[in-house]
Amino acid sequence: MIYEVSEGKTTTRIGLREVGESVYELSIDGKTCRVDAARSGRMIYSVVEEGHQYEAVVYERGSHGFDVLIAGRLFHLDAADERRKLLAQVSKVKAEGKQTISAQMPGKIVKLSVAVGDAVAEGQGLVVIEAMKMENEIPSPIDGRVVEIGVREGEAVETGATLLVVEPQA
Repeated sequence: MIYEVSEGKTTTRIGLREVGESVYELSIDGKTCRVDAARSGRMIYSVVEEGHQYEAVVYERGSHGFDVLIAGRLFHLDAADERRKLLAQVSKVKAEGKQTISAQMPGKIVKLSVAVGDAVAEGQGLVVIEAMKMENEIPSPIDGRVVEIGVREGEAVETGATLLVVEPQA
């Protein structure tokens, strides 16, 4: 998987591929190395690279943001995989009128963040779906009001299932 990791105004492309149990091939700016990485606590990872051992403390900030403390340095990172970048480009298209929000792939409803009648802002997270071992937050495409919810937390959904309906505010 290719990620774009940003720290401030600097963006780096990072390739990450699991090649064995807790063994990863990491490519950063064209340089490739193998690392052993294992979780040793809730937010602590033990990383071994070329015989050097590091401890990394990782704090999640939202769905794709991380603060990483390693070797005494704190990094504020935002990571976007190729799929997320494509979704961001598509989401720049302005939606109009009543919006039916459907599941783009089969998954499980992890969290409903709104109720019928709630006012929502464009980009606000409405529902979280777990699909392919990843949690995906589905945002509102418009400013409006939730008029229908077609799912419950814990429910499995198929591709195309209606999740929510949002109407523009009059």
